[in-house]
Order: sequence, then structure tokens, then C-alpha cells
Amino acid sequence: MANSKVAIVTGGNKGIGLAIVRALCKQFDGDVFLTARNDERGKEAVKLIESEGLKVKYHQLVIDDKKSIQQIQTFMTETYNGIDVLVNNAAIALKMKDTTPFGEQAKVTLAANFFGTLDVLRMLLPTIKPNGRVVNVSSMAGASALGKCSAELQQVFRSDSITEKQLCERMEEFIKYAQKGTHTEHGYPNTAYGVSKIGVTVLTIIQARQLQKQEKNTILVNCCCRGWVCTDMAGAKAPKTPDQVAETPVFLAMLPPGTTEPNGKFLFDKTVRPW
Repeated sequence: MANSKVAIVTGGNKGIGLAIVRALCKQFDGDVFLTARNDERGKEAVKLIESEGLKVKYHQLVIDDKKSIQQIQTFMTETYNGIDVLVNNAAIALKMKDTTPFGEQAKVTLAANFFGTLDVLRMLLPTIKPNGRVVNVSSMAGASALGKCSAELQQVFRSDSITEKQLCERMEEFIKYAQKGTHTEHGYPNTAYGVSKIGVTVLTIIQARQLQKQEKNTILVNCCCRGWVCTDMAGAKAPKTPDQVAETPVFLAMLPPGTTEPNGKFLFDKTVRPW
């Protein structure tokens, strides 16, 4: 199996993640791993995919648990000599009616959506093979939140020279101010989910730039908007199905060898959007 190709989808047991897994099982020439935080739900999702006549594999992955990330990193390295496709889909979004104090919402949401994704990338990105593809599922909510930031913060988040360390400092700063109730006074918008997705998009740009500096030019790292989709997270009134929304992340995951663009870009409906 060392020469086989492998794709991993985080948060693959339902919604968009499950739709991405389904599409990759149909299109990807290699093994597709559905990963989930909860073993029971993950294995139930595998049975669903298999009932559709598709082949899929499973591995547990808790993105805010470094030990769990290390376990899948070791498994993929020993079994496949690395990873060909990584789709970072796992995320949370608290409901609008959630009464959790905003400071706690900020801490929990960024811990999963930004810092969890960051840990996955820090540990798995070095294992991505030549011609590998990394897709981070971001959101137009991040672009909207960026527009609601102060002019100073917008400049920071759009900077061509912002570093991973500086980005993390801003994400931590947002949590600190949110817990004090002063985040808007310091130029941050009133949306924890939106700020977390600002982080994911900017992280994508940073890591694509870092790979180019390392002359790993065949590895493409992009992010995309999940859109308003009918899932547990977004609600039943959303106009798109998970299978429709999965088209863009799968398009990015399946960019053929020799492709150089898009890279370090934010896409919606398979189209690069300005950041």
C-alpha cells in the first residue's frame, strides 16, 4: 500500500464532509479515509457510504487533540508514505439562539475551527506528497467578518507578509477581548465563527506561500466557501444540498498534476474570489 494514493477528510461523518467523502470515493484514484471525532458516528457513516456501493476507509481523528492527530500522522506515514489529499472540513458553529456567553463562544469556536485546523496542518502538511492537494473549508462568513473589522485589522489580515505567529496572536487577542467584552472596541466583529474563518483563510494564504519558499511548488493549498447549505450546522432553509456544495472542495482536491493555480486562494463556486 506504500505506493497507493490516499485522501483524508476531517469531519467526514455528516453534512458537507460526508458529501466530500462520497464524491472523492467516486473520483479519487486511491483510498479515501472518512474521519470523525466520534467513533460510533464515523463507523455509521462508513456503512452509509458502503451501502451506496462505494469503497471507503475509516480512521478516528479529533482535530483539537494533538495525540489523535499524531496517531493518524503515524498511520499515514507508515502505510502510505504520506498523504496525497487533505480536506480540512471539521468545524463547529454555535446556533444563533445559543445563550453561551460570547467570550466562551469565541474560545470554543476558535479552538476547533482555527487552532484545531492549525494543529492538523502543522502535523500533516509535512507529510503531503509531491502533487498533493490541501483544501481548507472556510466560509464567506470570514470574508463578511473581514469587512466588519477595523481598517487596521483588515490591513493586517490582507497583508502579504503576515506570519503564522502573527495570525495566531491576533486570534488569541480576539478571544481575550471577547472574554472581556471589548472585542468590538478593538476593531473585531461580533462573530466568533466569522473570525475563526478569517483565520482559516489567512492561514491558507500563509501556508501556500511557505511551501513556495520551500520550493514545494507542486503542492497546492487552497480554501473555499462552504456556502449556505442544508445541514445541521446551517439549518433546513438553506438553498443548496451538501452534494452541491462539495463540488468546489472536490474540484480543488482533484486539481491534476502540473497545475500551478489556484494556489493560496479563496474560492466560491469553483471561482477565485478576492480577499
